[in-house]
Amino acid sequence: MARQSAGGTGSTGDTGTGTGAQVKAARRPGIRLPALAEYDGGGLEPDGDYDGLDVRDADLAGQDGAGARFMDCALTGCALDGTSLPSARLLDSVLTGVRGVGTDLSGATLRDVELLDARLGGTQLHGAVLERVLIRGGKIDFLNLRRARLKDVVFEGCVLVEPDFGGARLERVEFVDCALKEADFSAAVLVDVDLRGAEPLGIARGVDRLSGAVISPAQLLDLAPVLAAELGVRVVA
Repeated sequence: MARQSAGGTGSTGDTGTGTGAQVKAARRPGIRLPALAEYDGGGLEPDGDYDGLDVRDADLAGQDGAGARFMDCALTGCALDGTSLPSARLLDSVLTGVRGVGTDLSGATLRDVELLDARLGGTQLHGAVLERVLIRGGKIDFLNLRRARLKDVVFEGCVLVEPDFGGARLERVEFVDCALKEADFSAAVLVDVDLRGAEPLGIARGVDRLSGAVISPAQLLDLAPVLAAELGVRVVA
């Protein structure tokens, strides 16, 4: 199958912030899928091994794939409502147009993965490890990334509603032309996180954890009331 990567507007170099500071750009996944075999529709199994499969329009709702491994796979238009995939490993794979509520990927590993045009709600990724992951397009509501580790992750052209990054570690993470609404960064650690492409940039909790992030002057003005409240500063006209 031809490469399905979004290409690379990100790079391994540094990006200037306009104030003399530098932020390291995220490395994007470089996925080259091999010729894929058609999925037989047999359903998911705990600790299952799925290698080089083309899974199209499959209803995987409510199925149990705990600990399963997906390598060099393409999942397109699949239903993931209530699908149980804790501690699963998704490697060198592309997920396009998947949809579902309550998908459980807690403790999972996503490495060299593209998630494109997804429509997800309440996805559980707490304690997960994401490395070289591109999340582009679509909308994800109530994404749970508490205590997850994100390294070289790009959110591009997507809408994130009330994502929870509480206690997570984010390193070389970029938000590009995406909406970030009521995000929770409580107790998070941010290293080389570029928030300048988030519009709007809405932070409900954890504004005190933004050390290690880069924002634009306009975003600073928008966040001024939240920052003032965090510092206990009264603003009186």
